[in-house]
Formats: sequence, C-alpha cells, structure tokens
Amino acid sequence: MEKKIENLLMLLKMEFVVAIVIIIALITGYEYGILEEGTLVGNANAEYIAQLTGVLLAICLIPMSLRIFNLSLTRYIKNLDIENALKSYRRWSEVRLILLLMVMVFNISLYYWTMDTTGLLCGGMALLALMFCVPGRKRMFNELDLQRNEGGETE
Repeated sequence: MEKKIENLLMLLKMEFVVAIVIIIALITGYEYGILEEGTLVGNANAEYIAQLTGVLLAICLIPMSLRIFNLSLTRYIKNLDIENALKSYRRWSEVRLILLLMVMVFNISLYYWTMDTTGLLCGGMALLALMFCVPGRKRMFNELDLQRNEGGETE
C-alpha cells in the first residue's frame, strides 16, 4: 500500500509541475513574440466580452474547484476503502488542477490579448489558489485521514 501512496504522490507532483510549466511556456510564448499579443486591442466589444468571461471564470471556477474537492473529500472519499479512496483522490485532485489551469490560461492569454491588467489579476488569483493545492505527503495523509504504524505501514 505504501508503494501505491508513493506512486500517487509522485504522479500528483508531476501533474502540478506540468501545470506550472504550461503557464511558464504560455507567458514565454507571449513575451518572445511566438504568440500574438494585442489581438483584441481597439475592439471595445470583444475586449469587454473577453474580460467579462475571464472575470466570471475566475469568480466561478476558483471557489468551485476548491469547494468541490473538499466536498468530495468529506462526503465521499473518506468513506471508501484505501484503494478506491486513492483513485478518487487522484481524480478529484486532477479535476481541481484542470479547473484552476483553465482559469489561469484563459486570463493570462486575456492579459496579452487586451493588454489590460484585469486578466493578469484574475490569473494571479488562480495561481494563488493553485498554491493551496500543492501536493505533499503530509497533506495527503491529513486529507485522507491516513495514519502510519510504528513499522512504517499505512493503515
């Protein structure tokens, strides 16, 4: 069982790093001119709709991603046996990460499309929320109510 927990933790850490790399690659692409900047500048209607969409994504998906994980954890995952709990924990961690990544990618792109700081602020909020989701052994053990025996085995 300890091996499965270690594999899950390693996988979650790799997924978290991939999400950060995607954001860094996106920013690098815009900064070095690989991706086109300012595509919506001058089109007031498109800017407004895009900024409204970015703000609504941030307002809806950031709290939802954190809350839905917490609800699934307290109402569903903790009631499962350890193997199914680990599978479900992985699934809901990935859903949370994807929701936050969607908000970040859209809003960072929005910043470069409109050259307005609204997208940057919403993307920053999503990045801050992502920092509450950094996978770790202690966090996973606390969230799943796992305990270690004296011999190092997991209950």
